[in-house]
Amino acid sequence: MGTDILSEAEKKQLLDLARQSIDLAVNGRPPLQLLLSEFSTALQENGATFVTLTKGGALRGCIGILEACQPLVQDVCEHAMAAAMSDFRFPTVNPDEVPELTIEISRLTTLQPLGYETPLDILDLLRPHIDGVVLQDGPRRATFLPQVWKKIPDPEDFLSHLCQKMGASGSLWREKVLDVSVYQVEEFSEDEV
Repeated sequence: MGTDILSEAEKKQLLDLARQSIDLAVNGRPPLQLLLSEFSTALQENGATFVTLTKGGALRGCIGILEACQPLVQDVCEHAMAAAMSDFRFPTVNPDEVPELTIEISRLTTLQPLGYETPLDILDLLRPHIDGVVLQDGPRRATFLPQVWKKIPDPEDFLSHLCQKMGASGSLWREKVLDVSVYQVEEFSEDEV
């Protein structure tokens, strides 16, 4: 993420493009053809995002990437489509559901490795409600966005759930030093913009 906070107009534009992308995908139509020169510099810069879909306050899909590899506007459109169509935890969104969805976009900062010596040291390094956390153990990797702290405020529970999301025992973080990175997000949703 660049150091600049997005303007309200840029946030609204990204949310509108995400909704258009979802609408096209669920109706089997080709994705938006984006002409980058039509967007602000901030939206043209590479960005890493997660797009979260909720319906009636419940999670309906969430897909994203941890490291920036394409223009922010393109990243949002791709992850909006994927959240609607490719989140293995949920059936694909059907066209009738689209008006009921609320879209939230999280724009990530660059990952920062978190070095520590013994398993319990990690508890002193985490910043609840500020840091998104990535745990990695060999080929297994999982993340929770900072927003997840609202649902799992206790750091020990947070780490246990994240280990389980990674496909490991919930106690793995207590048993060994894992590869841990943190990041922050600029989050915005249709409820706010």
